[in-house]
Amino acid sequence: MSEESLPFCAQTNDVAPLFRATAYDPIKKEIVQVSLEDYRGSWVILFFYPSDFTFV
Repeated sequence: MSEESLPFCAQTNDVAPLFRATAYDPIKKEIVQVSLEDYRGSWVILFFYPSDFTFV
């Protein structure tokens, strides 16, 4: 398999691409739009469930 056809695999210290997502805000108790850019300069832990549409 050539290097060009390999899928992207994030490495330590890679900058995450900017994105917007729908998320549940437990303080407001509603669904909100969040942007990674809103957290620039902060540590962020991303949890995602690609095949799970239930709220955690």
